[in-house]
Amino acid sequence: MFFQKKANSLAEQASLAQTPWAQVWRRFRKGRMARWSWRVLLGLGIVALLADFIANEKPLYCKLGGNTYFPVFKQYAVDLGLAKWDTIFLQKSWDEHAYEAAIFPPIPYSATTLDLKNTRCRSPFGSQSVKSLRWRHWLGTDQLGRDVAAGMVAGTRVALLVGIISMGIATLLGILLGSLAGFFGDDRMRASWTGIVLMLLALFFAWFYGFSARGFALSEAAKNGGLGLELLKSSFIAAAIFALAIGLNFLLKKWAKPRRLTLPLDLIIMRAVEVMNAVPGLLLLLAMVAVLEKSSIFYVMAIIGLLRWTPVTRFLRAELLRIRNLNYIEAARAMAFPEWRILWRHALPNAIGPMLIVVAFGAASAILMESTLSFLGIGIGSGGVTWGSMLSEVRSNPSAWWLAVFPGLAIFLSVTIFNLIGDGLSEAMAER
Repeated sequence: MFFQKKANSLAEQASLAQTPWAQVWRRFRKGRMARWSWRVLLGLGIVALLADFIANEKPLYCKLGGNTYFPVFKQYAVDLGLAKWDTIFLQKSWDEHAYEAAIFPPIPYSATTLDLKNTRCRSPFGSQSVKSLRWRHWLGTDQLGRDVAAGMVAGTRVALLVGIISMGIATLLGILLGSLAGFFGDDRMRASWTGIVLMLLALFFAWFYGFSARGFALSEAAKNGGLGLELLKSSFIAAAIFALAIGLNFLLKKWAKPRRLTLPLDLIIMRAVEVMNAVPGLLLLLAMVAVLEKSSIFYVMAIIGLLRWTPVTRFLRAELLRIRNLNYIEAARAMAFPEWRILWRHALPNAIGPMLIVVAFGAASAILMESTLSFLGIGIGSGGVTWGSMLSEVRSNPSAWWLAVFPGLAIFLSVTIFNLIGDGLSEAMAER
């Protein structure tokens, strides 16, 4: 009995010695559903990361004409414009070469590979015209002869990218606006009229020179590859314009000392949130996608991110309204710390944790919204494959049950695990 009490006492001391985040993680892992959902999410992440090595019509390694090639790796260099394919690979399809040696991925098809011998929706259990079992379509094909298993792998990458990137954009916007609304309220933010004018001008010129004037370059990059680099250039231009505006504002405040105004940030931001929430999200998403000249999954991610910032903003605002009146915030103000330092160093770190719950639920909603758009046949570029686009083919092929079962289960699984992770975080945070 003595040793048992001693062990319990040591366990309690060890638990108290852990950081708050370590305690949250320990409580999160106690929940069986949350723990297994996290493991499934990690598995999906590995599939998305290694998608090109799991399903690809190109060999991982091959020897041809006495030379050794690694086509999957070279594809990355070709996409970045750092290399070009040898002429020998442009004359025939990848499965027609007389390789001296070759190692193909587990699924020897890409999501867009057309197997003309197995068109019109071949069943996973039906007869297929293949050279051997190695080339069999284990989850069947669609109307064009594309491999369903390869499409599932590609759809995993798209789904996780949509969930992560779109909610990353939404989280950045939500943190910025929620912090301003919740911490400064309507009476704690003072700014000079010159600073307000400079920021509005910077916003206009950053959009015009960073994105609008470079619209042709961005559209060509989206068509031919290299969109990430072009977006980085546009972001750098926008950041440079904002940096210039901030520098000019600093000089004007130092020399001219313009009149300062009190900004009702909470009122402005919350009215903007109410306006956004008054319009159905899917309807607004459809309207924004419809005006795009060229459909792309990257545009869909950005639009979803720009639509999903309101829950993050409202949650963070509510947290900061509570935190800003706590004793340690008042002590920091009594020590004459700047308001921005108190926000970023003391208030915001304590409000970020609970916000992860909203982000987890938002990722599930983003995946569902992208699947809905793909099912309707809009928002994704021509030739792209997602779970929603695969599911939409059932409308013209009702007997192809595998086109409904596998993508439908994948959408259900991904949305469910994000919701379960959100529930697990909510329970772990509630025990703090």
